[in-house]
Amino acid sequence: MSPPSDQPPSRRDFLAGRALRDEIVAVGQAAGEAILREGEESRCEPNSGATIRLATSAMATDFAVILNEALPDDPRQPLRWASEALDLVHLLEDQMSVYRPHTELSQLNRVAASRRIQVEERLFELLCLARDISLETEGCFDPTSGQLIALWRQCRKEVRLPTEAEIAERLALVGMRHVFFEADCSISFDRDSVELNLGSIGKGYALDRAAEILLEHELTEWLLQGGHSSVIARGGHNGLPGWPVGLRNPLLPQRRLGTILLCDQALATSGTAVQHFRFEGQRYGHIIDPRTGWPTENMLSVTVLAPTAAEADALSTAFFVGGVEIAQRYCSNHRSVSALLIPPPVGGQRLEPVNLGIPPEQIFWNDE
Repeated sequence: MSPPSDQPPSRRDFLAGRALRDEIVAVGQAAGEAILREGEESRCEPNSGATIRLATSAMATDFAVILNEALPDDPRQPLRWASEALDLVHLLEDQMSVYRPHTELSQLNRVAASRRIQVEERLFELLCLARDISLETEGCFDPTSGQLIALWRQCRKEVRLPTEAEIAERLALVGMRHVFFEADCSISFDRDSVELNLGSIGKGYALDRAAEILLEHELTEWLLQGGHSSVIARGGHNGLPGWPVGLRNPLLPQRRLGTILLCDQALATSGTAVQHFRFEGQRYGHIIDPRTGWPTENMLSVTVLAPTAAEADALSTAFFVGGVEIAQRYCSNHRSVSALLIPPPVGGQRLEPVNLGIPPEQIFWNDE
């Protein structure tokens, strides 16, 4: 998860409307980075329309609830429910963050090597999902790789590469084989310094939980956004049978590669176009291969569509690390999951995306 943020507002603050100080963008504002901002004419690509956007900052990014312009005669209820959904994101960060010593996950990491620790049921289910995805992607996604990520973050600050000894030391702590799950929702580790980190799945999980609140109140058309890379959508927008979500060109991040029409699904994208550093002329991305301890450059970007945002979040990382072979195998075994992988171009700058199961009527390519 992300470094500590400001003290989150209380649920009472949200329901009173005070927590909406973060951002209320009125009708006419397009739906953030994930939703197409351009209003240019196009026969191929669907366009976004007027929306209402409520946002808050959590997990070192912006979370937003985006609603269609047409609200009931009394719009206060949908806005209140959207506020409640955003409030829950703060509560979940205060449960899952490894950067706050009092959180449930931090406490688990401190003591699970010495005794079994019982965790809250929904958190236990999330950790089981992370375990299962790790096993099914052959370790390309691994929630125990936080120690490796921390090492590379430290080396980036010190403007150096980690030594082989440092990599080996951290790799010895990586792997779900070190984590034991019990039927009573308790967890233990088999050695000291093993650590669970939900940085590549927690944001999606927060979106899923926020979505539950909107569904409980029977809101039928909305999009939830977590940063620039994770969204979950319900219903339609602007007369379309879904919400148009823009795909960035991984070589030219300011340009749009295409659009995916998202309905009753979640989407997550992983890439290193923005987060990377250079050392002695070599480029190193921020996505670490848990199997080797080194940054991976197999892909330029990976976009995953899945039933839940937690799945999409974790799988976009796994497919970025594992490449087309791992993604093909997983998608063939899970028909509800599809993906778009963009490998580095060969012999030029023309991108050749690999589409694994996204229907042609759901994806619209930029003419370029």
